[in-house]
Amino acid sequence: MSPNFTRRDFIKSTAIVSTGLAMGAGSLSAKNYSRIMGANDRVNFGVIGLHGRGSAHIDAIATCSNAAVSSICDVDRRELDKSKLKVEKKFGKSPKLEKDIRILLEDKDVDAITIATPEHWHTPMTLMGLQAGKHVYLEKPCSHNPAEGIMLINAQANSKFLIQMGNQQRSSVHTIEAMKKIKEGVLGEVYSGKAWYSNNRKAIGIGKVVPVPEYLDWELWQGPAPRVAYKDIYHPYNWHWFWHWGTGETLNNGTHEVDLCLWALGMEYPKKVTASGGRYHFKDDWEFYDTLSTSYEYDNKMITWEGRSCNSLPHYGRGRGASIHGTEGSMIIDRDGYEIYNKNSERIFDYKKSEFEESMGTVGGGEMTDKHFNNFVNAIRIGEKLNSPINEGNKSVTMLQLSNIAWKVGRTLNLDTSTGRIQNDKEADKMWQREYEPGWEPKI
Repeated sequence: MSPNFTRRDFIKSTAIVSTGLAMGAGSLSAKNYSRIMGANDRVNFGVIGLHGRGSAHIDAIATCSNAAVSSICDVDRRELDKSKLKVEKKFGKSPKLEKDIRILLEDKDVDAITIATPEHWHTPMTLMGLQAGKHVYLEKPCSHNPAEGIMLINAQANSKFLIQMGNQQRSSVHTIEAMKKIKEGVLGEVYSGKAWYSNNRKAIGIGKVVPVPEYLDWELWQGPAPRVAYKDIYHPYNWHWFWHWGTGETLNNGTHEVDLCLWALGMEYPKKVTASGGRYHFKDDWEFYDTLSTSYEYDNKMITWEGRSCNSLPHYGRGRGASIHGTEGSMIIDRDGYEIYNKNSERIFDYKKSEFEESMGTVGGGEMTDKHFNNFVNAIRIGEKLNSPINEGNKSVTMLQLSNIAWKVGRTLNLDTSTGRIQNDKEADKMWQREYEPGWEPKI
């Protein structure tokens, strides 16, 4: 390909790839993208899902060189109106406004999309994005169920477009440094990791079926999920606590911390998963647990996850984080720094970063998100290696989905350690995937 390709030529080439025409394997590598787009060509983003985390996406894109938000999309008109003003302030230009993702994906000026929607939309929307010739920044969890994670891996493997999962601590400078020290043996042979998250969420009450608000397109909000009546407690946030759309606190926040443990221990799927807990704090329509303890068992290592949604007492003075334990010492790590202790529990190293990082809110903006987006843009433009490609990000997501399944059926799951598939438990294995609204089934 000529290094003098214009942006229009780039759009044409991506359109060809997305329809599977005439492009051989490897013909549009990441290095070729950098030549096609050129140093002065901008990556135009469409940001989808604007309440909460989507706002942090806009902020992070503004920190990237040669990137802009050209379109925003939400099924709630209020969010479009609010985010339009933010984009204008950040980028000096008004974005296109859409409520239907399908219309946004037809826009040839959009090079990449970011997804911060309810979780039942994550995989279907990503697949639609790849098929439309867009790179995808996908919030955690990347999928609603384990089967969707496999769809994402297979789709990306057969695409020339990138997927970065939004577990932004993978781009944290101090976390990368801490993991390097662990690999170099500062803790000896690591064998245990504990991840936790503690918050003080309130009761959501008992929902009532009411008319859909005039500002909300409930049909598009539901998208691939089977249809149910609208209740006044679902939108905009409490969908997290319903199996139909969400994945509970374990995937909402535990994805980040369990991922740290997997990274530190160098492990993938365990041989056994056990989970216990319940909805103890309030009696309302919340369907998941508010308190959960999970054990992931390997041959010679273990990982535990503890989530408390309604009691914010911290571990080690931290509302969220992970502790890593080895034969020569331990490490405590969170979004703000890390500490190393020797075998006598004496602190031998302490790092606290100075940059802001939101840890317990619903937006989660800060330095790590900015760096994660910069890594994504650089991967598109100059071939930089992604810090959380989907085949890596999906591992922690699948592990935590298995935790949910173990809790739901009330027994230990035995797994195929190479794939994570549930062994000899037909009831549990039925939860590996979900049903979809007819006509909305995700397809590769």
